[in-house]
Amino acid sequence: MQKILKIAQREYIETVKTKAFIFGILMLPIMIGLIIFFTSRMSRDKTGPQPPVKVAVNDLSSELVDEISELVDEIKASFEKHNEKNPKRQIKFHQLEIRQDSDTLEEQARNKLLQGQLDVYVELDMDVLDVDGSGKMHLYTYKQKASNIDILSTIEYICYKEVVNQRYKMQKLSKELLEKLRNVPIERVEISSAEGQDRVQSKTDTVLKMMVPFFFMYLMFLGIISSGQQMVSSVIEEKSSRVIEVLLSAVSPFELMAGKILGLAGTGLTLVSLWAGAAFLTARSQNLNIDLTSEIVVYFAIYYILGFLLVSSILAAAGSICNTIKETQSLMMPMTMIFIIPLLSWFKVVQDPNGTLARVFSFIPPLTPLVMVLRLSSGSEIWIVEILTTIVLLVITVLIGIWAAAKIFRTGILMYGKRLNVREVCRCLLQS
Repeated sequence: MQKILKIAQREYIETVKTKAFIFGILMLPIMIGLIIFFTSRMSRDKTGPQPPVKVAVNDLSSELVDEISELVDEIKASFEKHNEKNPKRQIKFHQLEIRQDSDTLEEQARNKLLQGQLDVYVELDMDVLDVDGSGKMHLYTYKQKASNIDILSTIEYICYKEVVNQRYKMQKLSKELLEKLRNVPIERVEISSAEGQDRVQSKTDTVLKMMVPFFFMYLMFLGIISSGQQMVSSVIEEKSSRVIEVLLSAVSPFELMAGKILGLAGTGLTLVSLWAGAAFLTARSQNLNIDLTSEIVVYFAIYYILGFLLVSSILAAAGSICNTIKETQSLMMPMTMIFIIPLLSWFKVVQDPNGTLARVFSFIPPLTPLVMVLRLSSGSEIWIVEILTTIVLLVITVLIGIWAAAKIFRTGILMYGKRLNVREVCRCLLQS
């Protein structure tokens, strides 16, 4: 045991001193800071003015033939209000020729779209103002640009709003009264067990409730994968430089592998703790309320350590049978793809942490750490028997994984120029 701890200590110190580790500590906070910075900059709308979007509107519901209908006039006025508030994103109303039938007007508008004289043509059906909702509003474009998607939604909403307002008038309903009737302020209050500690929740709090579980899961994912890659690199480096032969003259293969795993587990836990601490302090500095309990921290540490021991033992075995980093990449790909499954299904798991999908994933050992941390941090009550069962399952899987990895490591670590095939790996496992 003393030799294992010595190797773990050396592996930890040598890894922590590297520039890559220091970069890893700073990488995530810097990335988050840059994302927040650029998001806030973009939200201030510092971009320059864009070309105006040319729009023509044809109201088939109007009986007027020699002037703009009241509905089109209201739409035009709404465009002008929008232009006053958005000087860099203008909507230019284009007047079609009057005293023409609808087919001729539509043909004229289509030609203008094809020639680039129009960007959007809006046509309102003859029965668009009927309350039965059978009439449609048609928006025609040609070679729609991605940069115009947002303004198209604005044009659609303005036209829709004015059609609805016109329906109100025809039914002799007060638009102002209806807006007052619809206006129901909503206040979300989270009560506390302590008297007088109830707190009004904002939209930010609601988003945090969803994102905190993902953060915990992603933090574990980064810690396990990054430290696992260091395990592979360390084994390959020592094997290719023949340093491994000197080490094995003083310790057994199992002691060497166990020491490396424990040392890198400590490195990964240090890295994850620093990331989590930086994120927590940043959230507090921004007055963001994060429900972080000691129970979640303890469970995170337990699942992280067990998950890392499982993954690193597999990667240590993979590194021992390979001779170059390129060879290990093909072996690491399946492991990485397995961890992608919780990342893709996290929203479903958070929505229903006690559902069938979440529970099934919890009992698949490679996925257990990520899924259980996701479920526990979602705020739902998880049956304690289920938590203990998954921990016991992970412990058993880790022991089996370390036992199998040690057998493969013992043979593969001294093989040069040749990689063990599947038959030879099975033979290693069957050896006493």
